[in-house]
Amino acid sequence: MSSSPATNIVTPAESLSNVESKMPRDSAQRPFPVNGAFSVRHITECKGATHAKDTATADKYAMTEGDTTNDCEVIAHGYATVKGFKATHGGTAPVINEQNVAHRFSKAAAQYNRVASIQRVIAKQALANLPHALRGEALDIGCGTGMHTQALFNRGAAATGVDIAEGMLAQARKKYSDPTFVQGSARNLPFPETQFSLVFSSMALQWASDTDIVAREIARVQKEGGVAELAIMVAGSFNELKTARKVAQLPQAQTYMPTTAQWVNSFKQSGLSLQRVITKDYVDRHSDIMSLLRSVKGVGAGETGRKQPALSRKDIKKLAMAYRNINGVEGSFALTYRVSHFRLEKR
Repeated sequence: MSSSPATNIVTPAESLSNVESKMPRDSAQRPFPVNGAFSVRHITECKGATHAKDTATADKYAMTEGDTTNDCEVIAHGYATVKGFKATHGGTAPVINEQNVAHRFSKAAAQYNRVASIQRVIAKQALANLPHALRGEALDIGCGTGMHTQALFNRGAAATGVDIAEGMLAQARKKYSDPTFVQGSARNLPFPETQFSLVFSSMALQWASDTDIVAREIARVQKEGGVAELAIMVAGSFNELKTARKVAQLPQAQTYMPTTAQWVNSFKQSGLSLQRVITKDYVDRHSDIMSLLRSVKGVGAGETGRKQPALSRKDIKKLAMAYRNINGVEGSFALTYRVSHFRLEKR
Protein backbone atom coordinates (compact mmCIF):
# COMPACT_ATOMS: atom_id res chain seq x y z
CA MET A 1 0.00 0.00 0.00
CA SER A 2 1.04 3.59 -0.38
CA SER A 3 3.13 4.88 2.48
CA SER A 4 1.21 8.13 2.75
CA PRO A 5 -0.97 8.33 5.89
CA ALA A 6 -3.30 10.91 4.38
CA THR A 7 -7.03 10.43 4.67
CA ASN A 8 -9.26 12.52 2.44
CA ILE A 9 -13.02 12.25 2.53
CA VAL A 10 -14.65 13.73 -0.57
CA THR A 11 -18.46 14.03 -0.43
CA PRO A 12 -20.75 16.10 -2.63
CA ALA A 13 -22.32 18.53 -0.15
CA GLU A 14 -25.58 18.92 -2.05
CA SER A 15 -26.93 15.40 -1.55
CA LEU A 16 -25.08 14.29 1.57
CA SER A 17 -25.82 17.22 3.87
CA ASN A 18 -29.58 16.92 3.33
CA VAL A 19 -29.51 13.20 4.08
CA GLU A 20 -27.18 13.20 7.07
CA SER A 21 -29.12 15.92 8.86
CA LYS A 22 -31.97 13.42 9.18
CA MET A 23 -29.79 10.53 10.32
CA PRO A 24 -29.15 9.53 13.95
CA ARG A 25 -25.58 9.64 15.18
CA ASP A 26 -24.88 5.92 14.80
CA SER A 27 -25.29 6.23 11.03
CA ALA A 28 -23.11 9.28 10.41
CA GLN A 29 -20.32 8.65 7.92
CA ARG A 30 -16.92 8.93 9.61
CA PRO A 31 -13.35 8.91 8.29
CA PHE A 32 -11.08 6.14 9.57
CA PRO A 33 -7.27 5.97 9.69
CA VAL A 34 -5.64 3.82 7.02
CA ASN A 35 -2.09 2.93 6.06
CA GLY A 36 -2.52 4.01 2.44
CA ALA A 37 -3.95 7.23 1.10
CA PHE A 38 -7.59 6.99 0.13
CA SER A 39 -10.70 9.03 -0.37
CA VAL A 40 -14.41 8.28 -0.16
CA ARG A 41 -16.87 9.58 -2.71
CA HIS A 42 -20.52 9.42 -1.70
CA ILE A 43 -22.60 8.15 -4.62
CA THR A 44 -26.21 7.68 -3.49
CA GLU A 45 -28.28 6.89 -0.47
CA CYS A 46 -31.60 5.10 -0.68
CA LYS A 47 -33.50 4.32 2.48
CA GLY A 48 -36.91 3.10 3.45
CA ALA A 49 -36.22 3.55 7.15
CA THR A 50 -33.84 5.20 9.55
CA HIS A 51 -31.04 3.42 11.39
CA ALA A 52 -31.79 1.87 14.74
CA LYS A 53 -30.69 3.94 17.72
CA ASP A 54 -27.70 3.05 19.89
CA THR A 55 -29.96 1.49 22.49
CA ALA A 56 -31.33 -1.08 20.05
CA THR A 57 -30.08 -4.65 20.21
CA ALA A 58 -29.33 -7.30 17.62
CA ASP A 59 -32.46 -9.14 18.71
CA LYS A 60 -34.92 -6.41 17.73
CA TYR A 61 -34.39 -3.14 15.89
CA ALA A 62 -37.05 -0.45 15.96
CA MET A 63 -37.34 0.89 12.40
CA THR A 64 -39.40 3.88 11.38
CA GLU A 65 -40.44 4.75 7.87
CA GLY A 66 -38.44 7.52 6.20
CA ASP A 67 -38.53 9.36 2.92
CA THR A 68 -36.81 7.98 -0.11
CA THR A 69 -34.15 10.37 -1.39
CA ASN A 70 -34.31 11.99 -4.82
CA ASP A 71 -31.43 9.82 -6.00
CA CYS A 72 -33.57 6.69 -5.78
CA GLU A 73 -36.78 5.33 -7.09
CA VAL A 74 -39.06 2.92 -5.26
CA ILE A 75 -39.68 -0.28 -7.20
CA ALA A 76 -41.76 -2.38 -4.78
CA HIS A 77 -42.44 -2.93 -1.08
CA GLY A 78 -40.07 -0.22 0.06
CA TYR A 79 -37.19 -1.46 -2.09
CA ALA A 80 -35.19 1.21 -3.82
CA THR A 81 -32.66 1.11 -6.62
CA VAL A 82 -30.17 3.63 -7.89
CA LYS A 83 -31.37 5.43 -11.00
CA GLY A 84 -29.54 4.17 -14.04
CA PHE A 85 -29.30 0.59 -12.76
CA LYS A 86 -31.66 -1.97 -14.24
CA ALA A 87 -32.96 -4.56 -11.83
CA THR A 88 -32.65 -8.07 -13.16
CA HIS A 89 -35.02 -10.95 -12.56
CA GLY A 90 -32.30 -13.42 -11.72
CA GLY A 91 -29.18 -13.31 -9.59
CA THR A 92 -27.22 -15.83 -11.63
CA ALA A 93 -23.87 -14.78 -13.09
CA PRO A 94 -20.93 -16.60 -14.69
CA VAL A 95 -20.15 -19.42 -12.27
CA ILE A 96 -17.30 -18.63 -9.89
CA ASN A 97 -15.22 -21.60 -8.78
CA GLU A 98 -15.38 -21.47 -5.00
CA GLN A 99 -12.37 -23.77 -4.61
CA ASN A 100 -10.24 -21.29 -6.56
CA VAL A 101 -11.55 -18.41 -4.43
CA ALA A 102 -10.81 -20.36 -1.23
CA HIS A 103 -7.31 -21.20 -2.47
CA ARG A 104 -6.56 -17.57 -3.39
CA PHE A 105 -7.66 -16.23 -0.02
CA SER A 106 -5.94 -19.00 1.94
CA LYS A 107 -2.66 -18.08 0.20
CA ALA A 108 -3.21 -14.44 1.17
CA ALA A 109 -4.15 -15.18 4.79
CA ALA A 110 -0.76 -14.69 6.45
CA GLN A 111 -0.28 -11.19 5.01
CA TYR A 112 -3.93 -10.15 4.79
CA ASN A 113 -4.11 -7.96 7.92
CA ARG A 114 -0.92 -6.17 6.91
CA VAL A 115 -2.08 -5.15 3.41
CA ALA A 116 -5.89 -4.95 3.66
CA SER A 117 -6.03 -1.29 4.72
CA ILE A 118 -8.97 -0.11 2.64
CA GLN A 119 -10.87 -3.31 3.44
CA ARG A 120 -10.56 -2.39 7.14
CA VAL A 121 -11.87 1.10 6.43
CA ILE A 122 -14.94 -0.33 4.68
CA ALA A 123 -15.58 -2.86 7.45
CA LYS A 124 -15.27 -0.17 10.14
CA GLN A 125 -17.90 1.85 8.32
CA ALA A 126 -20.18 -1.18 8.22
CA LEU A 127 -19.63 -1.75 11.95
CA ALA A 128 -20.29 1.95 12.61
CA ASN A 129 -23.72 1.47 11.02
CA LEU A 130 -24.62 -0.92 13.87
CA PRO A 131 -25.63 -0.03 17.42
CA HIS A 132 -22.73 -0.03 19.86
CA ALA A 133 -24.39 -2.60 22.15
CA LEU A 134 -25.45 -5.95 20.67
CA ARG A 135 -26.94 -9.09 22.11
CA GLY A 136 -28.04 -12.45 20.77
CA GLU A 137 -26.18 -14.53 18.19
CA ALA A 138 -24.35 -12.77 15.36
CA LEU A 139 -22.93 -14.29 12.17
CA ASP A 140 -20.02 -12.79 10.22
CA ILE A 141 -20.08 -14.15 6.65
CA GLY A 142 -16.68 -14.13 4.98
CA CYS A 143 -15.03 -13.45 8.32
CA GLY A 144 -11.48 -13.77 6.98
CA THR A 145 -8.93 -13.44 9.75
CA GLY A 146 -11.65 -12.83 12.35
CA MET A 147 -10.97 -9.19 13.24
CA HIS A 148 -14.56 -8.04 12.70
CA THR A 149 -16.05 -11.19 14.23
CA GLN A 150 -14.15 -10.27 17.38
CA ALA A 151 -15.53 -6.72 17.14
CA LEU A 152 -19.08 -8.12 17.16
CA PHE A 153 -18.20 -10.22 20.22
CA ASN A 154 -16.73 -7.17 21.96
CA ARG A 155 -20.07 -5.39 21.53
CA GLY A 156 -21.91 -8.14 23.36
CA ALA A 157 -22.97 -10.61 20.65
CA ALA A 158 -22.31 -14.33 20.70
CA ALA A 159 -20.31 -14.17 17.49
CA THR A 160 -19.67 -16.85 14.88
CA GLY A 161 -17.47 -16.36 11.82
CA VAL A 162 -17.81 -18.41 8.64
CA ASP A 163 -15.39 -18.38 5.73
CA ILE A 164 -14.73 -20.49 2.67
CA ALA A 165 -10.93 -20.25 3.07
CA GLU A 166 -9.44 -22.56 5.67
CA GLY A 167 -6.21 -20.54 5.63
CA MET A 168 -8.12 -17.46 6.78
CA LEU A 169 -9.87 -19.43 9.52
CA ALA A 170 -6.52 -20.77 10.77
CA GLN A 171 -5.35 -17.18 11.26
CA ALA A 172 -8.64 -16.26 12.98
CA ARG A 173 -8.48 -19.19 15.42
CA LYS A 174 -4.85 -18.43 16.20
CA LYS A 175 -5.58 -14.82 17.17
CA TYR A 176 -9.11 -14.88 18.62
CA SER A 177 -10.44 -17.42 21.11
CA ASP A 178 -13.80 -15.80 21.92
CA PRO A 179 -15.79 -16.25 18.67
CA THR A 180 -16.55 -19.57 17.00
CA PHE A 181 -15.07 -20.03 13.51
CA VAL A 182 -16.58 -22.44 10.97
CA GLN A 183 -15.62 -23.35 7.42
CA GLY A 184 -18.47 -22.92 4.95
CA SER A 185 -19.89 -21.19 1.89
CA ALA A 186 -22.36 -18.31 1.75
CA ARG A 187 -24.24 -20.40 -0.82
CA ASN A 188 -24.81 -23.15 1.75
CA LEU A 189 -24.40 -21.79 5.28
CA PRO A 190 -23.72 -24.64 7.75
CA PHE A 191 -26.27 -23.43 10.30
CA PRO A 192 -29.89 -24.24 11.16
CA GLU A 193 -32.81 -21.97 10.30
CA THR A 194 -33.49 -18.81 12.33
CA GLN A 195 -30.32 -19.07 14.43
CA PHE A 196 -28.96 -15.51 14.20
CA SER A 197 -30.31 -12.18 15.37
CA LEU A 198 -27.67 -10.33 13.34
CA VAL A 199 -25.96 -11.20 10.07
CA PHE A 200 -22.89 -9.13 9.20
CA SER A 201 -20.61 -9.26 6.18
CA SER A 202 -17.98 -6.95 4.74
CA MET A 203 -16.17 -7.27 1.42
CA ALA A 204 -16.91 -10.98 0.92
CA LEU A 205 -20.24 -11.53 -0.84
CA GLN A 206 -19.05 -9.98 -4.13
CA TRP A 207 -17.37 -13.30 -4.89
CA ALA A 208 -20.74 -15.10 -5.01
CA SER A 209 -21.91 -16.09 -8.48
CA ASP A 210 -25.59 -16.38 -7.53
CA THR A 211 -27.01 -13.50 -5.51
CA ASP A 212 -30.42 -15.20 -5.24
CA ILE A 213 -28.98 -18.24 -3.41
CA VAL A 214 -26.92 -16.09 -1.04
CA ALA A 215 -29.90 -13.86 -0.22
CA ARG A 216 -32.08 -16.89 0.51
CA GLU A 217 -29.41 -18.36 2.79
CA ILE A 218 -29.14 -15.11 4.75
CA ALA A 219 -32.91 -15.02 5.13
CA ARG A 220 -32.97 -18.69 6.17
CA VAL A 221 -30.51 -18.36 9.06
CA GLN A 222 -31.95 -15.07 10.36
CA LYS A 223 -34.45 -14.87 13.19
CA GLU A 224 -37.73 -13.03 12.73
CA GLY A 225 -37.06 -9.40 13.55
CA GLY A 226 -33.35 -9.91 12.97
CA VAL A 227 -31.25 -7.59 10.83
CA ALA A 228 -28.37 -7.84 8.39
CA GLU A 229 -25.69 -5.22 7.78
CA LEU A 230 -23.81 -6.06 4.59
CA ALA A 231 -21.00 -4.20 2.81
CA ILE A 232 -20.70 -5.64 -0.70
CA MET A 233 -18.35 -4.54 -3.47
CA VAL A 234 -20.40 -4.12 -6.65
CA ALA A 235 -20.03 -3.54 -10.37
CA GLY A 236 -18.16 -0.31 -11.07
CA SER A 237 -15.19 -1.32 -8.92
CA PHE A 238 -11.65 -1.29 -10.35
CA ASN A 239 -12.76 0.84 -13.32
CA GLU A 240 -9.43 2.70 -13.47
CA LEU A 241 -7.54 -0.57 -13.84
CA LYS A 242 -9.95 -1.86 -16.47
CA THR A 243 -9.66 1.37 -18.48
CA ALA A 244 -5.87 1.38 -18.24
CA ARG A 245 -5.71 -2.22 -19.45
CA LYS A 246 -7.88 -1.28 -22.41
CA VAL A 247 -5.75 1.77 -23.28
CA ALA A 248 -2.58 -0.35 -22.97
CA GLN A 249 -4.21 -3.00 -25.21
CA LEU A 250 -3.83 -5.69 -22.55
CA PRO A 251 -6.33 -8.52 -21.97
CA GLN A 252 -9.00 -7.70 -19.40
CA ALA A 253 -8.89 -9.57 -16.09
CA GLN A 254 -12.29 -11.21 -15.79
CA THR A 255 -13.56 -10.09 -12.40
CA TYR A 256 -17.34 -10.33 -12.37
CA MET A 257 -19.26 -8.49 -9.66
CA PRO A 258 -23.07 -8.18 -9.40
CA THR A 259 -24.68 -4.74 -9.53
CA THR A 260 -26.40 -3.04 -6.61
CA ALA A 261 -29.72 -3.59 -8.40
CA GLN A 262 -29.08 -7.35 -8.70
CA TRP A 263 -28.57 -7.56 -4.95
CA VAL A 264 -31.67 -5.44 -4.30
CA ASN A 265 -33.76 -7.74 -6.46
CA SER A 266 -32.34 -10.88 -4.81
CA PHE A 267 -33.02 -9.56 -1.30
CA LYS A 268 -36.56 -8.71 -2.39
CA GLN A 269 -37.11 -12.22 -3.74
CA SER A 270 -35.76 -13.76 -0.52
CA GLY A 271 -38.43 -11.97 1.54
CA LEU A 272 -35.97 -9.70 3.36
CA SER A 273 -37.04 -6.08 3.81
CA LEU A 274 -34.51 -3.54 2.55
CA GLN A 275 -34.28 -0.71 5.07
CA ARG A 276 -31.41 1.25 3.53
CA VAL A 277 -28.69 1.06 0.86
CA ILE A 278 -25.78 3.49 0.62
CA THR A 279 -23.42 3.13 -2.33
CA LYS A 280 -20.00 4.73 -1.98
CA ASP A 281 -16.72 4.84 -3.88
CA TYR A 282 -13.68 4.17 -1.68
CA VAL A 283 -10.59 5.25 -3.63
CA ASP A 284 -7.27 3.64 -2.73
CA ARG A 285 -4.23 5.60 -3.98
CA HIS A 286 -0.75 4.22 -4.66
CA SER A 287 2.58 5.74 -5.59
CA ASP A 288 3.33 3.23 -8.35
CA ILE A 289 1.61 0.59 -10.46
CA MET A 290 3.28 -2.37 -8.71
CA SER A 291 1.98 -1.20 -5.33
CA LEU A 292 -1.52 -1.04 -6.80
CA LEU A 293 -1.31 -4.52 -8.35
CA ARG A 294 0.11 -6.01 -5.15
CA SER A 295 -2.72 -4.44 -3.13
CA VAL A 296 -5.21 -6.48 -5.16
CA LYS A 297 -3.24 -9.72 -5.20
CA GLY A 298 -2.12 -9.40 -1.59
CA VAL A 299 -5.66 -9.61 -0.22
CA GLY A 300 -6.66 -12.56 -2.42
CA ALA A 301 -8.84 -10.53 -4.78
CA GLY A 302 -8.50 -10.85 -8.53
CA GLU A 303 -9.85 -12.77 -11.45
CA THR A 304 -13.00 -14.82 -11.05
CA GLY A 305 -13.29 -15.91 -14.68
CA ARG A 306 -10.82 -17.51 -17.11
CA LYS A 307 -7.25 -16.99 -15.90
CA GLN A 308 -5.21 -14.50 -17.94
CA PRO A 309 -1.45 -14.77 -18.65
CA ALA A 310 0.82 -13.02 -16.15
CA LEU A 311 1.87 -9.49 -17.08
CA SER A 312 5.40 -9.13 -18.44
CA ARG A 313 7.69 -6.22 -17.50
CA LYS A 314 6.80 -4.61 -20.81
CA ASP A 315 3.09 -5.01 -20.06
CA ILE A 316 3.52 -3.41 -16.63
CA LYS A 317 5.33 -0.42 -18.14
CA LYS A 318 2.54 -0.01 -20.71
CA LEU A 319 -0.06 -0.24 -17.94
CA ALA A 320 1.72 2.39 -15.84
CA MET A 321 1.96 4.72 -18.85
CA ALA A 322 -1.74 4.24 -19.61
CA TYR A 323 -2.62 5.06 -15.98
CA ARG A 324 -0.57 8.27 -16.12
CA ASN A 325 -2.12 9.29 -19.44
CA ILE A 326 -5.65 8.72 -18.13
CA ASN A 327 -5.22 10.39 -14.73
CA GLY A 328 -2.81 13.12 -15.79
CA VAL A 329 -1.16 12.91 -12.35
CA GLU A 330 2.38 11.70 -11.87
CA GLY A 331 2.94 9.29 -9.00
CA SER A 332 -0.75 8.77 -8.18
CA PHE A 333 -2.42 5.51 -9.13
CA ALA A 334 -6.04 5.30 -7.98
CA LEU A 335 -8.13 2.16 -7.55
CA THR A 336 -11.84 2.48 -6.77
CA TYR A 337 -13.77 0.03 -4.62
CA ARG A 338 -17.49 0.68 -5.17
CA VAL A 339 -19.35 -0.64 -2.14
CA SER A 340 -23.05 -0.85 -1.34
CA HIS A 341 -23.92 -0.83 2.37
CA PHE A 342 -27.22 -2.70 2.82
CA ARG A 343 -29.43 -2.76 5.94
CA LEU A 344 -31.99 -5.57 5.81
CA GLU A 345 -34.64 -6.84 8.21
CA LYS A 346 -36.48 -10.14 8.38
CA ARG A 347 -40.11 -9.47 9.20
